[in-house]
Amino acid sequence: MPSAHARPSRPKALYVAMAAVLITAITGAIANARPHRTTQPPKPGATATTTATTGDGLNDPHLKDIAQQLVSSAENSSLDWKAQFAYIEDIKDGRGYTAGIVGFCSGTGDMLDLLEHYEKLKPGNSLSTYLPALRKLDGSASHAGLDPSFTADWKKAAQDPVFQQAQVDERDRVYFSPSVMQAQTDGLHALGQFIYYDAIVMHGPGNEPVSFGGIRAAAMKKAKTPAQGGDEKTYLAAFLDARRAAMKTEAAHEETDRVDTEQLVFLRAGNLDLKPPLAWKVYGESFKIDS
Repeated sequence: MPSAHARPSRPKALYVAMAAVLITAITGAIANARPHRTTQPPKPGATATTTATTGDGLNDPHLKDIAQQLVSSAENSSLDWKAQFAYIEDIKDGRGYTAGIVGFCSGTGDMLDLLEHYEKLKPGNSLSTYLPALRKLDGSASHAGLDPSFTADWKKAAQDPVFQQAQVDERDRVYFSPSVMQAQTDGLHALGQFIYYDAIVMHGPGNEPVSFGGIRAAAMKKAKTPAQGGDEKTYLAAFLDARRAAMKTEAAHEETDRVDTEQLVFLRAGNLDLKPPLAWKVYGESFKIDS
């Protein structure tokens, strides 16, 4: 169960757009179901040159798991991200229910996409009956058509390996793959890829100032990406400055520990490859990954 510190500070949800080659799309067209999240994934495609420069980064299974643990430490006060398949609650951020491993939201469309994917994988599953209600709730904080049984049914469904796979599929399709590919296109190594991923998990891509695209645009006004010939540490510092400023504009985002006592710690240490051991704090709690 997440701590009182982690959940309210993380506005989980995201608006997804199409990646630009990534840029036009990841920072581009956004639907307004929620101020920061859409559900149409970008179509990334890092160049061979960029991939050769940055390596596999978070596409390496071990580093990908580390990234999930880092996100979970901020989102759930736990490194056990796989325990979050069953997570569900209304964190009172205007997005209805927030649930699962990346906080799919009933009011933003990504939970609907998830359940539609689950339906394709397993027709007539235990959550199928909630699809009509979720289609009506896009852009709303309402629980209409979901209460009183939805949370209990979600937790039961989370024991189903097919539903777990559906969550992983949608996490990768909508959030992980687009952000990592955009980071690789920008010439960023594993740490920068994680920084992008964590930002999209919280803010979502898009054009708004507090979306991933807006944060990235603000950073690029201050520093060049490595792909543009800039220094990687300087650019990432500019990105984190822009993200912190965006977080402080919204009550749900205003605690900036995941930037100040997590990501900046790794950046200042020059750990661009995100190699363990890693030690950090989030909301007063200490975490460590040894290997």
